[in-house]
Amino acid sequence: MSKEETQLKDIANRLKSIIDTAIDGIITINDQGLIETINVSAAKLFDYDPDEVIGHNIKMLMPQPYKKEHDSYIKRYQKTKEPRIIGIGREVKGLKKNGVTFDFRLGVSEVILNDRTIFTGIIHDLTDVKKAEQKLKEVNSSLESQVEERTQELEDVVNELLKSNRQIEESQIELQAALAKEKELNELKSRFVSMASHEFRTPLSTILSSASIISKYPETHQQDNRLKHINRIKSSVANLTGILNDFLSLSKLEEGKVHINIQSINIKDLCNDVSSDVRSILKTNQNIIHRFTGPDHQINTDPRILKNIMFNLISNAIKYSPEDSDITCSITTDHHIMTIDIIDHGIGIPLSEQQYLFERFFRATNVENIQGTGLGLNIVKRYIEVLKGNITFQSKPEVGTTFTVTLPIIEE
Repeated sequence: MSKEETQLKDIANRLKSIIDTAIDGIITINDQGLIETINVSAAKLFDYDPDEVIGHNIKMLMPQPYKKEHDSYIKRYQKTKEPRIIGIGREVKGLKKNGVTFDFRLGVSEVILNDRTIFTGIIHDLTDVKKAEQKLKEVNSSLESQVEERTQELEDVVNELLKSNRQIEESQIELQAALAKEKELNELKSRFVSMASHEFRTPLSTILSSASIISKYPETHQQDNRLKHINRIKSSVANLTGILNDFLSLSKLEEGKVHINIQSINIKDLCNDVSSDVRSILKTNQNIIHRFTGPDHQINTDPRILKNIMFNLISNAIKYSPEDSDITCSITTDHHIMTIDIIDHGIGIPLSEQQYLFERFFRATNVENIQGTGLGLNIVKRYIEVLKGNITFQSKPEVGTTFTVTLPIIEE
């Protein structure tokens, strides 16, 4: 053996010693995928003796799906020279002799040796790394569970605190509302006592006076005088009845005891009933004119509430209009809506006071000498709201007032 051959052999032995003592596994295969060499570390990783794998296809060390696809990898690379693993490296799984799989990082390089292509694979075992990662995941998962548990406990505490705060706030709001209601009721009682003492005194005095005077006209020819005072008594009683009805209506509205009773009614008949009820308070030569527009006068509504609304509005029109004047009640039914216009030619409402018209006990400055409670329009508005309707008005002092009520026509 020549000196040169001896040196080459020495170099080869040293390279083999280095490869066999390398920590990472090293395997070489030919271009057909057959194993040519395997170092000690690689043999230990796969639990094979070197003789059991050399000369066999590298697929024996691969689990599915790598085993099935490996040959096509080599052929595709030989055809396209496009690296998928070669020179790049990636994590893959290996198959031990006993069928157990394990994770490792694979780096593949291509070597041209003596006009022959071989592939060298460097295998770095990731078993310990994966165990550490799994342990870290378990620790993180445990920590996350603890954090989630503590967070939930904290949320529960916060929610309980918020709930308690809401209950306290609601209690405070209810208390404030109750106090405001109590204050409002006290003011209402005070205003009622003040109004009642005034409004009841006048008709009661009239009744007492007229009852006393009637006794002074015992003769038959004095019948006209008796009738005069009897009518004064009737008017005063009607006035007192109206005041009491206003307070009964207001009480029911305040307590939410107004119940809707829908019935089919003829609007013309209801208007005739209202006209009959207000006939006794008509002034000299006052007339109520009814106008009806629409295809059908048979509607569904609460007749009691609607009659109360129209009675109040027409009574006001009579009260605040002069003698020899007409009060017009115009009713239009169209597209499930009924519109009622009550038009008078009376004293009207001062412009600066119109914004207060529907407030309880409000009475305009130009009606101070006319009896009234200041409750009628407030009651009307609230009855209209019970029927899901709306009321508006237009008024000019010394010209007259028009109240417009719109109500839905309830279908059967």
